Amino acid sequence: MAEDRSAGRPATVESTLHLIERARAGDQEALDRLFARHFPPLRRWAAGRLPRWARDVADTDDLVQETLLRTFKRIGVFEPRGVGALQAYLRQCVLNAIREQLRRKGRQPDATDLDGLEADSNLSPLEQAIGGEAIDRYERALARLKDVEREAIIGRVEMGYTYEELAEALGKPTPDAARKAAQRALVRLVEEMDRDG
Repeated sequence: MAEDRSAGRPATVESTLHLIERARAGDQEALDRLFARHFPPLRRWAAGRLPRWARDVADTDDLVQETLLRTFKRIGVFEPRGVGALQAYLRQCVLNAIREQLRRKGRQPDATDLDGLEADSNLSPLEQAIGGEAIDRYERALARLKDVEREAIIGRVEMGYTYEELAEALGKPTPDAARKAAQRALVRLVEEMDRDG
């Protein structure tokens, strides 16, 4: 377990809400911990959202990193409105940055290399998991779920959170509690998708 250098005792896992409070008070260590906590899953999520022709590991890392840095500079104006609020906010910021990058890449094709400009037939990880035609049903069903159910599914399925990461994001006491919450949310999602199907 990591040690709190200032006190010489084991560091506790702080909730995201507590880290936000510290960061808003100007605590740089809290900002660093928020960044370290959210960067890996957002990077995985963003890589699955970019088409192959626009995807480059360095570009994806840079895009997510720049978006997080820009967003955390404005942490003082962020108002958490419940469990998973920061995760949802950051995901939306990264999605907006992805859309902007796709618009930019669309306006500036690489004139020297035409390979890879054909339509990308590779599906995103989510599309591979549930099938391309089911995406609309998935999105509609997801919108009808409770916030905590939606965050559990997005965290686990789309962002690839471990159950430990999911427990922290959802404010659950243990990874097992997060696993059970994710399972219940998936059952609800399937029920909602069946209503559409």
